[in-house]
Amino acid sequence: MNLREWIRPSRTVDAHCDLPCGIYDPEQARIEAESCLKIDEKYADSKDETYRARCVIIKEERAEVAKHHLDVHWSDWYKPEKHDAKFPQLKEVLKQAVSQGSKVKASMDRAEAQKWLELIDKVDEIWKQAGGAQETRVQRSTAAPTHA
Repeated sequence: MNLREWIRPSRTVDAHCDLPCGIYDPEQARIEAESCLKIDEKYADSKDETYRARCVIIKEERAEVAKHHLDVHWSDWYKPEKHDAKFPQLKEVLKQAVSQGSKVKASMDRAEAQKWLELIDKVDEIWKQAGGAQETRVQRSTAAPTHA
């Protein structure tokens, strides 16, 4: 066996940071989804076609980022053996949230964006019940500033 064969990984994994680091928080998806809602509002309030075109492009990008964060929750954080018994609705809520993200990406309907936020909030509620930040975030030192 040569050195190249010896150090080559035996399997490949994917995660939000291309390493299963264990850092997960639905807030990442929510912030991007909030941006989608606000962009929908700005789009509706504007008559400038150039501005509206920019709204569509930027919103599609933000929706894709939010969907990515939800996909990471579904594929990396969610574990059937760990979550299904205690949170039987989790898999379906994650699936609905990702699907709703596709609807939001494809439309400028504020109601669809609001529904997406509500689904992300459901994911967040379950995430918190399942250990939330205590399990999946690096704890801040007591001296670190926090957001209000």
